[in-house]
Amino acid sequence: MQTSIFQSHHDLVTPDGKVVALEPCEGRTRKARVLIRGISSSFIGFGIDRDKIFFNLKSSLAQLGLNSRDLEISLDPLLNSAEVLVQLEAVGDVAWQLLQQLLPGVHLGKLFAADDRRLVRDPYYLTRMFGRSDRMGRPLLSLGGLQGSGDLVLEKIEGRAVAFLSLQRGLLRYDNSVVSLLPTLVRALMHEKCPLRFFIHLHQQWKAEEPRKVTPGEILLVRTSPLHVRTVFARVVDSLLPEGVHHTSASVLEPDTRDSGDIYELFGQSEREITDIPLEFYALEPHREHVFFSDRDQLQAQLEEPKSIFHAFESAPQPEHQRCSTFIVKGEQLRTLRSQDWIVQEPRFQEFPGLIHPGRQALMVERYLEQQPSYEILKAIEEGVITSQGVLLTRHFPTPLMKKMLLTDAVQRCVKGIYFQLPSLTYGDFFSHEDRSMLLDLAKFAIPVFWADRTSGQLLQYVPRPEKDTGMFVPLSKMLEFQQATLFGIYGSNLMEGKFEPELHRLFEGILSMRGATEHPLLSSDLPIAIVTGGGPGVMEMGNRLARQLKILSCANISDFQGRTQSVVNEQKQNPYIDAKMTYRLDRLVERQAEFNLDFPIILPGGIGTDFEYSIEEVRRKVGSTPATPILLMGDPAYWRSKITSRFQCNVHYGTIRGSEWLSNCFYCIQTAEQGLEVYRSFFSGTLPIGPHQPVHKEGFVIVR
Repeated sequence: MQTSIFQSHHDLVTPDGKVVALEPCEGRTRKARVLIRGISSSFIGFGIDRDKIFFNLKSSLAQLGLNSRDLEISLDPLLNSAEVLVQLEAVGDVAWQLLQQLLPGVHLGKLFAADDRRLVRDPYYLTRMFGRSDRMGRPLLSLGGLQGSGDLVLEKIEGRAVAFLSLQRGLLRYDNSVVSLLPTLVRALMHEKCPLRFFIHLHQQWKAEEPRKVTPGEILLVRTSPLHVRTVFARVVDSLLPEGVHHTSASVLEPDTRDSGDIYELFGQSEREITDIPLEFYALEPHREHVFFSDRDQLQAQLEEPKSIFHAFESAPQPEHQRCSTFIVKGEQLRTLRSQDWIVQEPRFQEFPGLIHPGRQALMVERYLEQQPSYEILKAIEEGVITSQGVLLTRHFPTPLMKKMLLTDAVQRCVKGIYFQLPSLTYGDFFSHEDRSMLLDLAKFAIPVFWADRTSGQLLQYVPRPEKDTGMFVPLSKMLEFQQATLFGIYGSNLMEGKFEPELHRLFEGILSMRGATEHPLLSSDLPIAIVTGGGPGVMEMGNRLARQLKILSCANISDFQGRTQSVVNEQKQNPYIDAKMTYRLDRLVERQAEFNLDFPIILPGGIGTDFEYSIEEVRRKVGSTPATPILLMGDPAYWRSKITSRFQCNVHYGTIRGSEWLSNCFYCIQTAEQGLEVYRSFFSGTLPIGPHQPVHKEGFVIVR
């Protein structure tokens, strides 16, 4: 990809060549030596048989009656250059006068590599483009209008797709004034990008009633409806023209043809009237084909198979700290990905000065973006170099500074998925606040994001929770389950599990059975349930293990508790029973806790972290961000009295929770699964005394007897 995706020229053609030497005319012929420089290293012609390469004359010269025949073609891949010896032939008096006036320095044409491997063989490859347009609204392939045309007939002949373009009545002839244009035309040919066809057309006259027959020594100019070619190269098939009729060596239509590829130059001798022009087609590089993601069946199938994604990332350059990206548009490309197909960059981050120096801030941000491996890919999409839809593979999740490029209209239309392996080079598996914000934005703009998670060995997709500004990475098969699930959470110590697992097991078995007997908005036979923990050891591991045993979706909000200097937090390694997860850096611990969004918390004995979780759930109900749902406190009532009661009664005594004393009826201390199920049963039936207008419990919680 480094060698082809950013080239300005397609890999089947070279830039225009310049005449470096001209021999004197011999009759109506003249030999010219053409030098072509700056050929892309990805030019297909460097690697195929020479008999598949030919010189394609500029169409403006062919319309005036010039033709060329290849005598010698010499390619130099080391210097990215070529030298071509051609014999120019004048067909008609106008061409003869032009031939005599040609000078060294004129741009004459380019090489085309007619690679059989790129020959379009199935007509469906072309017909699927009818009615489609590029992002500028220009037809991808049509004759006449956007929808294609009845004047374009597609057939399969000798193993290739051939289009027959119906000719309009009549032909084109030049008026005598065209001769005065020739000196100006020769001067214009010294400049590679100078448009010539418009001035030539000013001297052409349409003869609607004349027959379309070629006569010896005269060029025949015929016309079709306006042709649009954006997705392929087209080439006139000389062998399918009537016997004795030939097309000039300006026989290739490039994939930027818009309304201009409607004049064809024929010569020879035949009594038959020409009725159509046969074209064969050659596919572009995959990233330039304007192919829609929905048409890439093989790619879609491979992307649904996690093994193919992990295999693709194995081809990424080493060492692993290198940032690298690649863009995939077809299944074969994903399957055969190589190290050299990745773009590698080593961004040099410097602290930004902030808004006190806005100009310098903007400049430094822009320079940092340009150092990202995905920058060149996104830039190529914006500039129209990449036109096919595909997926972005990047070893590290893109920096949030890339958001302004990722959310542009062009990129949003082209990028149909982002796949990454590591959330952060510096922080490993842990996302920043800005990362999570960008994940939400990408989801809103319908750009799915996938994590090839080596910890679980699964391919996870980011899925937002409905009506919440949060989400998790979820296995592909469980996305709908996650979005619909009622969330039960288990809080407790990371140091010990206690002896609660049997009771919790029976509690959740009872909840699963209860679903068939209730039609509550949070519990019914149609709604799945999920268990959410902090993802670490101790009680968290027990909760996730329990979910796996009961085939309940197992989720975790995992924080970075890796060992730090002067830290008294035990390192909490991710437990192995997690299906869906989100990760947080340590500086966002409070934010992580707020994003549990539990419907039904269950709190087991624990330390400072558990106290914090208790308080968060209490505050959420107080301020109304969460409805008044029951919170189970598992364990000895004496333990919870020592934790809760003195605090609650102190607040009541001093009036610091005036009007919020009712929160005590949201907490239920249980010792058995049956007690917990009775609380839930009463809640789902609407008989549980819970909420602002229900009794206050002086101990700060309800003891279930």
